[in-house]
Amino acid sequence: MTLAVLTASRVASEAVCEARCVLFAYHEMGSACLEALIAMGAPIAALFTHRDAPGEEIWWRPCAEMARANSIAVHTPEKIGAEEIAQVTALRPAIIYSFYYRNLLPPELIALAPMGAYNLHGSLLPKYRGRAPVNWMLANGESEAGATLHHMAARADAGDIVAQRAVEITDNDTALTLYRKIVPLGAALIREFHPLIVSGIAPRRAQELAQGSYYGRRTPQDGRIDWRWPARRIFNLVRAVTHPYPGAFGFIEGRKVYLWTAKIGFEDGSCGTPGTIIAERVDGAIEVAAGVGSVIVSRIQFEDGGEASPHEVLTLSGVGTVTDRVAPRMIKFD
Repeated sequence: MTLAVLTASRVASEAVCEARCVLFAYHEMGSACLEALIAMGAPIAALFTHRDAPGEEIWWRPCAEMARANSIAVHTPEKIGAEEIAQVTALRPAIIYSFYYRNLLPPELIALAPMGAYNLHGSLLPKYRGRAPVNWMLANGESEAGATLHHMAARADAGDIVAQRAVEITDNDTALTLYRKIVPLGAALIREFHPLIVSGIAPRRAQELAQGSYYGRRTPQDGRIDWRWPARRIFNLVRAVTHPYPGAFGFIEGRKVYLWTAKIGFEDGSCGTPGTIIAERVDGAIEVAAGVGSVIVSRIQFEDGGEASPHEVLTLSGVGTVTDRVAPRMIKFD
């Protein structure tokens, strides 16, 4: 290693240790990026985060616990208003970061950081600006995902890009597995580019917003399956909103049924009336006709019942099965 490289590394390390950060962070991405900053010795003046929502399936490490364990002040306001802006002003941050914080930060807050305010977004911007990019990417059948570190602006996810990292989406991915692929990319971006940001030499390029897309917040109702869709579209929806998300659903005899696990049976051709259970497998899974092709469903749950194989759920619920020797019947999802 040359003297010039050693000198540059030392200068960057000193800059990291001097640049005070204020973080707005939540979820596993927030914890991973907070962890990366702590590991490199970045001084973190405060963490603004969220209280966990009642009823939400929490599977990630809490940012607040990590912050408190490292003597970082933690704030959990319901919204960012004048009081919070005054708090941040008093902290005199050099840099502000947002890592999966669920509220848009106001321009007057962003302006408080002389070295810039940056957001870590879970897509390859300008594609999938906005809410729930992982779920939308899967539901739309994308083959590539990623993470983007970018400058914050008044519009959500519209600021100049510092850097991006990509990862492949496979048919084995669900929202949870894809999220777990993206988190390390985000943490790696912070480890690589935070030293460049504080040294004033980070790359910067404008987004071509006209080439991208914007998606809003998903709601549980967005999980409604239309059985006239092609098998792949149904499969994509199921894996986009399976655990820990609210789930894709249909109805049997007026009762709401969640479909938690599915794969494609046939991708082409007609397999019967859409929504009709056309076969039951030895493992308890069922094959359901789609508008084009079919899907094989292996885990379901009535809204008021427990999750299990379709054979078990349909039998215990009194609906019966298509292979019932005593009373075989046609069963159809609506």
